[in-house]
Amino acid sequence: MGILEKAMILFDQARRHGLKLDKFTCAGALTACSKNGDLSVGKMVHGLILVSGLGSQVVLINSLIDMYSKCGQVDHARILFDYSDNLDGVSWNSLIAGYAQNGKYEELLIILEKMHQSGLALNTYTLGSALKACSSNFNGSKQFGTMLHSLAIKLGLHLDVVVGTALLDMYAKTGSLDDAIQIFDQVLDKNVVMYNAMMAGLLQQETIEDKCAYKALGLFFEMKSCGVKPSMFTYSSLLKACITVEVFEFAKQIHALIFKNGLQSDEYIGSVLIDFYSLLGSMKDALSCFNSIHNLTIVPMTAMIVGYLQNGEFEIALALFYELLASEEKPDEFILSTILGACANMGMLRSGEQIQGYATKTGILKFKIFQNSQIFMYAKSGDLYSANLTFQQMENPDVVSWSTMICSAAQHGHAMKAFRFFELMKSSGIEPNDFAFLGVLIACSHRGLVEEGLRYFDTMKKDYNMTSHVKHCACVVDLLGRAGRLVDAESIILCSGFEHEPVMWRALLSACLIHKDTFTAQRVAEKVIELEPLTSASYVLLHNIYMDAGNKSEALKVRKLMEARRIKKEPGLSWIEVGDNVYSFVSGDRSHKNSELIYAQLDDMLAKTKSLGLVNDIFDYKMEHEYMALQDIVYAAS
Repeated sequence: MGILEKAMILFDQARRHGLKLDKFTCAGALTACSKNGDLSVGKMVHGLILVSGLGSQVVLINSLIDMYSKCGQVDHARILFDYSDNLDGVSWNSLIAGYAQNGKYEELLIILEKMHQSGLALNTYTLGSALKACSSNFNGSKQFGTMLHSLAIKLGLHLDVVVGTALLDMYAKTGSLDDAIQIFDQVLDKNVVMYNAMMAGLLQQETIEDKCAYKALGLFFEMKSCGVKPSMFTYSSLLKACITVEVFEFAKQIHALIFKNGLQSDEYIGSVLIDFYSLLGSMKDALSCFNSIHNLTIVPMTAMIVGYLQNGEFEIALALFYELLASEEKPDEFILSTILGACANMGMLRSGEQIQGYATKTGILKFKIFQNSQIFMYAKSGDLYSANLTFQQMENPDVVSWSTMICSAAQHGHAMKAFRFFELMKSSGIEPNDFAFLGVLIACSHRGLVEEGLRYFDTMKKDYNMTSHVKHCACVVDLLGRAGRLVDAESIILCSGFEHEPVMWRALLSACLIHKDTFTAQRVAEKVIELEPLTSASYVLLHNIYMDAGNKSEALKVRKLMEARRIKKEPGLSWIEVGDNVYSFVSGDRSHKNSELIYAQLDDMLAKTKSLGLVNDIFDYKMEHEYMALQDIVYAAS
């Protein structure tokens, strides 16, 4: 039994024995209710206070405001505040803190303004709560935050560590990172909370810049030199920074410190460790971190499922997802959309439909992130009608929704639809992102619209000030290559800054094969092998090119080079969904207990298709290699 429970038992015993309750006894009971979140008992104590004639005591008014706020009933706290004549500075601060805790930031700022007008002094904690409200990015929050900053300077509180931390956090969350850094540098007596806030501010962008990650790492060493002891939030930010700039050995040292300080069982630190080891492809270590977490909430479960998906372990990810469904923790819209996207990639439509049913039942279907995954799943399976229907049913499609529709139409050869979606997106006031431009470039490539594609590529850079990524440049190479402009395509590669990216040369190689330019194809294939010495597809393609040219001696050299480097063609992994189970297999796989029956059935099916003239008797394996390589090029480019 905890201290709070014992306190409430003593309070109840005192009441039952008829002992007179004073303001201190009642205040203690209300504190226990606040910390336990026990609203029903808190209301009972409130009733006893009124019956005992203690309702006008300011200490009890303040305790009641605090209790109602912490129990999620801040509107009750406000009513009590408005109808009380005996208030002090603590009363105002308690209500302000209550609004901050319950996310009612606009009401908080109104009360703060009234408090200031009443002549009561604002202290560091009042300003801290108000600045936290401005971090929520509601309409006008940044302007109000700037006003509070000016007020803090006027009151001489801007260098206080509590106010300074709140200012720093506000500027970082409203996109003014330089102002946040300036605040951080001004405060001399920094504590661990301020260091953590600065590190989190540097790492909170969706795409973290390397310089921000390195600065966050530098703050860790500054903390150590100043004698500030790191907390679990420090280590969480450190791991995030290490992942960003790929300093993996240092991340492992941080893991050792986490283990030494007994923090590995924390769900948030454990989740970041899972992310780290998943990125390295070490799912065994990720699983070890997962098993070390005491409280397996949705956060580590999601990290583990995503890790398995990133590493191609779809069956294990799906099994863990079903385990999550059976637990007390219920999946949120993020994990459901992630699993739905994975089902789409694996062609597991039945599982995807089951997840949609669950989302409908739990109300998650209304979330935009899930709706976008629905569109992707339908489009991936070729059901553009259902994808379009889902899109039309969305209230306010975002840039992801539009981009998914554009890319889906382009991938399935509907270039004009892709262009129409692109123009509709712009007319609806949504600015295209890099994926939207990728979609129209793919559409142009598939339709052979060279000039239109080059115009879109130019528009992206000039009109929208976007930096072209390797995916866009590979699409342009593919666009020019398909049109037979191989020299121009190679010039794009050499001038793009991505000449060391294999996907660029694979796109050119694909064009060489289409136009039967054997001489250029040999040179380009050799370049791809130079960039990807351990990838089998390029060797197979080069071997076939030499064979086509009648150069058997060079083809033999390629084969011997593969043997010397121990490079083998990796078999493609396939999945099939039977009932509620997902099975994976490779070409020639006989690991299944019913493999003989399966192959007998397969032979029977092949015989029937041959008798109908649907399959040639002779299968060209050279053609298979070329087809697989071409598929790889198209996938990489798009």
